[in-house]
Amino acid sequence: MSVTPLKTHRELVDSRVPGCGFPGDIFSRQDVFDNDVDVFFNKLWILAGVTADVPEPGDVSTVEVGKASIMIVRDDDENIRTYRNVCRHRGSRIMKQAGKASVGMLVCPYHQWTYELDGSLKHATHMGQDFDKTCKSLIPVHTKVIGAHIFVCLSDEPPEDIAKLEQVMTPRFAPHQMQRTKIAFESELIENGNWKLVMENNRECYHCEGTHPELTNSFLPEDFGFCPDGLGEEAMKNYDAYVARNARNREDWESEGYICELFESLDESVHTNFRTQRLVIAGSNESQTLSTKVASTKLLGDLQRRDLGDVHMWGHNSWTHVMSDHSIVAFILPIAPDKTLVRTKWLVHEDAVEGVDYDLRTLTEVWLATNQQDADLVANTHSGTQDPAYIPGPYSKYTEAPLDQFCRWYDARLKAQGI
Repeated sequence: MSVTPLKTHRELVDSRVPGCGFPGDIFSRQDVFDNDVDVFFNKLWILAGVTADVPEPGDVSTVEVGKASIMIVRDDDENIRTYRNVCRHRGSRIMKQAGKASVGMLVCPYHQWTYELDGSLKHATHMGQDFDKTCKSLIPVHTKVIGAHIFVCLSDEPPEDIAKLEQVMTPRFAPHQMQRTKIAFESELIENGNWKLVMENNRECYHCEGTHPELTNSFLPEDFGFCPDGLGEEAMKNYDAYVARNARNREDWESEGYICELFESLDESVHTNFRTQRLVIAGSNESQTLSTKVASTKLLGDLQRRDLGDVHMWGHNSWTHVMSDHSIVAFILPIAPDKTLVRTKWLVHEDAVEGVDYDLRTLTEVWLATNQQDADLVANTHSGTQDPAYIPGPYSKYTEAPLDQFCRWYDARLKAQGI
């Protein structure tokens, strides 16, 4: 009996009908997953943490990216440095497991080779007088700190267009002084789905109204996507009111120097994929809480206004919401074809005190619920894409255009690597 050969990764991508999603095998195959990790998590810039992960000199945050492990370190001069978590002797992990620790120096647990926080090798016994320690410093990782976000690239030749993200986001984050924050709460959630499905789910709000009651409480309905077909006079009046409200808020914010305009760097020509906009929040226009009012009365930075909406930013492995009182920073790391780690951090002012300035439940309840709801959606979708009956359907041009854009960008980045 003849066996039909498996399509290559390239053939799977090429089989996508424009305007529709990818075939199911692209979410489940190990060879596709391995290519994805290499191209999208090793060769491109990814979000790997926030500055509050390492608040003091000697603090280390260890992050695993596929087979790679990196150490984010705050050195004695308060700089953020990132190294490969590999001893230069025989390859032992210096930090045995992912997570946070506070150390004086970085010491390999195998033979106690000892490294300064600047990566230089300080101590290695029994190596002889001709051993040159200067040649065995820790291997650095390309690192860019933008706001509180720590972006890393594991490639020897990182894409240069991270400069555009830095140029666009630095002035948008600046009023919130995000490096003057601390982590009030963080969560880790393993979603039972492919990383591309996690990011597709994040890039559309077609599903939001029916599945995210906590989140949509602070969203304007028209931000879910707007389809004018078949709408009555009342609905069109509501849309006109939405447009007018956005215009008033933008004029008000921009008069005080807050940048609002939509900026996208998403097409096939870019490596560093991101989008940002300052969005109006429903109700009080203050924060993504059930009341739409601030969760923390200690505002970020030196802000005096509470009603500053939501500075929204997403890239190919992360999403961020920055409000006047707190920020939610989330990023994903692929674990397996059907497993994705979602790591979320709630940032508040560095001097904010729990129980005095903010209530933890009020701060976290919206996105804790939303993340779990999204995890359920992703798991259900991943399962469905593996059904023999699955045929990718069309994206909505009104609410899911970014998904088709993501597919085209994904295709282009693979082609650039000869896949």
